[in-house]
Amino acid sequence: MGSPASSSAASGGSISSILSLGNRDFLISPSGSKVSVEELEGKTIGLYFGANWYAKCEKFTPLLTEVYQKLKEQGTEFEVVFVSCDEDQSSFEQFHGTMPWVAIPFGDLQSRKILNQRYDIEGIPSLVILSPNGQLLQTNGVELIRRYGSQAFPFTPSSIRELIAEEKANHDSQTLEKLLATNGRDYVIDHGKQVPISNLVGKTIGLFFSALSYPPCAKFTSRLASIYRNLREKHDQFEIVFVSVDKDESSYSQCFSEMPWIALPYNVESTKLLSRYFDVQGIPTLIIIGPDGKTLTKEGRNLINLHLEMAYPFTEERLKLLREKMDEEAKNYPSSLNHAGHRHALNLVSENSGGGPFICCECEEQGLGWAYQCLGCGYEIHRKCVREVEGKGTSENSLPASDISFAKSSSGL
Repeated sequence: MGSPASSSAASGGSISSILSLGNRDFLISPSGSKVSVEELEGKTIGLYFGANWYAKCEKFTPLLTEVYQKLKEQGTEFEVVFVSCDEDQSSFEQFHGTMPWVAIPFGDLQSRKILNQRYDIEGIPSLVILSPNGQLLQTNGVELIRRYGSQAFPFTPSSIRELIAEEKANHDSQTLEKLLATNGRDYVIDHGKQVPISNLVGKTIGLFFSALSYPPCAKFTSRLASIYRNLREKHDQFEIVFVSVDKDESSYSQCFSEMPWIALPYNVESTKLLSRYFDVQGIPTLIIIGPDGKTLTKEGRNLINLHLEMAYPFTEERLKLLREKMDEEAKNYPSSLNHAGHRHALNLVSENSGGGPFICCECEEQGLGWAYQCLGCGYEIHRKCVREVEGKGTSENSLPASDISFAKSSSGL
């Protein structure tokens, strides 16, 4: 899983030589005190590149903190060094103050620049893992922390291969009982009453990761509830299980009270395990489990938005049939049109040429497959969200010749 390293970065060097520059032989603690770089010698180091202005860094930092503190409790020789990408000293101090580890001094711009260049940092958050002798172990530490937590330590290629093999074995032997039953609990909740997990075996199950405080969840929940009721009228072998990502039980209870399906009891650790197991990157997420207990798709949200209840039973055969139908219908779509919600002409794109996955700029829901997109600024909407401008709907004359050619080649028309 590790990204290939450049020869200069992979060759390493002592931790002190990597983290020190010129006369500086210290790092900064969150309180502002100096910490000798020599104290980090002999430890596995995570270089954390991040900034307080970026939401993904704000989201990842607490997860890294949790893993860091757990590894400390276990007595492992692991340390993190913050390499700030903040815009000013105040922002750096504010963000570093939320962390339990040391940092390159913000004023040492040269060191921060050299580290960014040495490890080819192209985006944040980024976590580069160095061995105790300074050799590069992993460049994708963020992904490893998200997927394996503290189990990712010591981050060596062999240990990561073992984790991948174990993960594959778990997915190969996956059953609904293994997914939903924990710590002796063998039931789910149906608004006040317990339902044995055994009652769900053999059904198609949607695991719905959601939370009260996130607006997109409420919007998708409303749509999913309507589809759920329609499906339940025809298919009693379908069920949805709410997996709460709420920060407290009160929010969980309020969120669940507005749902027509069943739920796992509120348990932060169980949610973390399931989120990590399925590599849930954001919410709302709908993961579909087949009657055999195996995962059919992690794209339930996209599929519901695209096909509504027609997506059921979410099998590859069913989805292939729907894709073929959409591709056939797309032959009759205009290759470009003018949408009332955007000032530029929009061009038809397919899933393979820019149509997904995306967030529709009109309804703000996930999209997949055929869509209309502005080639100049990336504005993209579901086909069903188009509001054509009268008299301009299918005119290609409003587009530059190069755009017309590109639109036709992209859409396959």
